[in-house]
Amino acid sequence: MNLIDNAPVPSDVTRDSTAASTLASNKVIRNTYMLLSMTLAFAAGTAATSMALGLPHPGLILTLVGYFGLLYATVKLRDSAWGLACVFALTGFMGYTLGPIVSHYLALPNGGQVVMTAMGGTAAIFLGLSGYALTTRKDFSYMSGFLMVGVLVAFLAGLAAVFFEIPALSLTVSAAFVMLSSGLILWETSNIIHGGETNYIMATLSLFVSIFNLFTSLLNLLGFSIGSD
Repeated sequence: MNLIDNAPVPSDVTRDSTAASTLASNKVIRNTYMLLSMTLAFAAGTAATSMALGLPHPGLILTLVGYFGLLYATVKLRDSAWGLACVFALTGFMGYTLGPIVSHYLALPNGGQVVMTAMGGTAAIFLGLSGYALTTRKDFSYMSGFLMVGVLVAFLAGLAAVFFEIPALSLTVSAAFVMLSSGLILWETSNIIHGGETNYIMATLSLFVSIFNLFTSLLNLLGFSIGSD
C-alpha cells in the first residue's frame, strides 16, 4: 500500500485550491461580461447602421453560411487574438441581419412598443437568470443534454416553418427558443462559475447567441399578437 497516495490532503491545501479555482472563474466571468457588453454595443451599432441605410436582409442561406462560417472561425481561433476579431465579426454580422428585422416590426402599428417590450423582456430575463445563477452558484450542468437536443430540434423546426411557410409552427419555435435561450443563459453562467468554461470568448459567444435568439423570438411572438389584433 502506498501511504503517500492514501494520506489525507491538508485543509490549507484544499482551501488554496478552492480559492485559486474561484479566482479563475471570477476572472472568466469578469472578462466575459466585459466582452459581452462590447459585442452587444457593436451589434447594436451595426443594426442601427443597417436600419439607417435601409439595407435588405441577406436571406436565410447567406445568413446561415455567414453565421456558421464565422462561428467555425471563432471556435478555431478562440485561444488567440484573432478569436476576438472573429467574435466581433460574428456579432457584427448578426447585428446587421437584425437591422431589417427590427425595421419590419417598427413599420407595424405600435411597432415601437413591440420592439421596446422585446428589448425590456430580454434584458429582464438575462439579468434575472444570470443574477440567480451567480448568487445561488447552483450547478445546472444537468441541463446540457436537454438543451442541446432542444436547440437542434427547434432549429430544424424553424427551417421547416420558413420553407413551408407555417405561421403556427414559427410561433411554436419562437416560444421554444424563449425557453431554450433562458435555459442556456442559466447553463452557461453556471458553466463559467464551476469551471466548465474557461475561455471567455466562447462564453461570450454562447451568451450573445442566447440573448440574440431570445430577443428575436420575443419580437416574433409580440409582433404576431399585435398584428392579429
